[in-house]
Amino acid sequence: MMNAMTYKGYAARIEYDPRDEIFVGRVLGIEDRITFQGATVAKLRRDFHAAIDHYLADCSARGRRAQKPYSGKILLRVPPEVHARAATTAAAQGKSLNQWAAEVLARAS
Repeated sequence: MMNAMTYKGYAARIEYDPRDEIFVGRVLGIEDRITFQGATVAKLRRDFHAAIDHYLADCSARGRRAQKPYSGKILLRVPPEVHARAATTAAAQGKSLNQWAAEVLARAS
C-alpha cells in the first residue's frame, strides 16, 4: 500500500516522523514545494487540503499560474524480452515492476 493522499488533482507522499510523532506529507509532481503535517490522519488530511487551497489562492493573488501536477502515469512500449527481464529483476528484488521502474527512472534523471 502506498502512503499517499490526493486532493484537487495533487498527490502527496506521506511519511511518519517517529521523532516528532507526526505524519509529514509532501506534494509530488510539481517544482513548488508544498509540505504539511498532522498528529492524526484527520489532522493530516485537513492540513493537506489547507496547504493546497493556500497554494492555489496564493498563486491567484500573485497573478501566477499554479503548477499542474503530473499524473504519475507513464505508458511504455518495450520489446517482450525487455519486459520479461525487467519483471524478473523486480521480482528478484522483492519489488513490483512499477516500484522497480520508478526507482530506475529516478536514478536516471
